[in-house]
Amino acid sequence: MQNGLTLFSLGQIAGYSMKKRLQGRIIKDGKAHGIALVSPEPIGFLGGVDPDTGVVIEPGHPLEGECIAGRILVFPTGKGSTVGSYTLYRLARNGLAPAGIINAESEAIVAVGAIIADIPMVDQVDISQIRSGDVVSINGEVVTVG
Repeated sequence: MQNGLTLFSLGQIAGYSMKKRLQGRIIKDGKAHGIALVSPEPIGFLGGVDPDTGVVIEPGHPLEGECIAGRILVFPTGKGSTVGSYTLYRLARNGLAPAGIINAESEAIVAVGAIIADIPMVDQVDISQIRSGDVVSINGEVVTVG
């Protein structure tokens, strides 16, 4: 309330949804919903994420110390060893995998990991439209933010 008036957002007044709808390419089909964890830098899963805790352990990485479990993990692309695919699988077996993965450009290591771990994944998404803390849904090739 300001100056005796109640302030409403445009969304409240018009019943308008402030959600963003982004289109991507399906890497691993599925549905996922969760809170976004966004990295501006590539992620390497082997040696970069602890498969026993789900915490990013790569020194100096922007997500160092963050847990990826149950989050919608958003990052430009993967990097590193092919064993990174198995690390994603181990995370899933331990109940610590991300709920979904969104990339600007997928690469084979993360794609294979998502497929074998049954993690919904899309790429060719404008990840600059997603911020850490956003509520994000993946439904096939459609990404909804907000």
